[in-house]
Amino acid sequence: MSEEPGRAAPTIGRFDAFQRRHRVLGLPLAVVYKYFDDQGPYLAAIIAYYAFFAIFPILLIGTSVLGFLLQGNPELSDRLLDSALSQFPIVGDQLGRPEGLSGSTVAIIVGVVTALYGAINLGQALQNAANQVWAVPRNSRANPFLQRFRSLVFLAIGGLGILSIAIANSVLANLDNLGTEWSDDLNKIFGWVGFGLTVLVFMMIFHLISGSRATWRRVLPGAVVTALLWQLLQILGQVYVSGVINRASQMNGTFALVLGLMGFIFLAALMVVIGLESMVVVARHLYPRALLTPFTDNVVLTDADQRAYISYAKMQRHKGFQTIEARFEDTSEQPAVLDPAPERPAIAAPEVAPTDPAPSPSESSPR
Repeated sequence: MSEEPGRAAPTIGRFDAFQRRHRVLGLPLAVVYKYFDDQGPYLAAIIAYYAFFAIFPILLIGTSVLGFLLQGNPELSDRLLDSALSQFPIVGDQLGRPEGLSGSTVAIIVGVVTALYGAINLGQALQNAANQVWAVPRNSRANPFLQRFRSLVFLAIGGLGILSIAIANSVLANLDNLGTEWSDDLNKIFGWVGFGLTVLVFMMIFHLISGSRATWRRVLPGAVVTALLWQLLQILGQVYVSGVINRASQMNGTFALVLGLMGFIFLAALMVVIGLESMVVVARHLYPRALLTPFTDNVVLTDADQRAYISYAKMQRHKGFQTIEARFEDTSEQPAVLDPAPERPAIAAPEVAPTDPAPSPSESSPR
């Protein structure tokens, strides 16, 4: 049985060397490893928990406000509403119905308070995730009051972003009525414009929750990744609606709607965390990583591994006068099968000066 690892080790070493040399493999692998280093699923779960309290009441209130502001133009109101709710395929149809928001004034006030509670804590959860992936020391993070103010700004940016995307989609829908030979080309152009607006919204959100450490250039890769995942999530949501909710009975449809909403929000939170991880890995060049580093200590770390692990240690600094240092032992004696470096020069053993043998007891005794 001891021979099995020896047979597999050369193959692992060759694949490790290959992914280190090729960025197309090394970069995504580094994002995945950092995602689990930062406990990404738990970060996404916290974001999804507060988003569940925030998104549903906010969309309901937004539906009522939009209807009030555009009550003189119901056609435009319906068009903007449909475009905005299309970003949330699972609950969009439910929110778009006339009876979507009804009840007493007390019920509406409770909804507003719940939405505010969820929105502020959603911003807190997003900022906590950004601090985690950036490995910000605890004493360098924003104070609680500034964090909550940023949460309100985040809420405003998110609302304006959804409204901008809705307006762009509404304009795009009107292009079909032009009947010109340029309509197809304009559809493609406005399709890219809509995607660009989505990227811009995520850039603003990532820049806001990351603070001064994230320049616009740094947040761009993560925003692009998140925008692409958002498009994929919308497609999956539409498939879920057409394949599950529309075919379910009334009771089963209620459960399918709730479960679908929770799943949609969690996947959206997951994609935001992945976007943040992608942004940090690219910005700090935390790739390539050693293939076996999450699984064993018997591995030769890359420079990116060491930088990542040092940042995790320094993240636990609570005071400015606290000093945290991280060192790594010499790994040159690790087995060669786990070291994908092509060759390493042999390190000569240090020369030791010969010493006289210890005298025997008879020779050392005084005469």
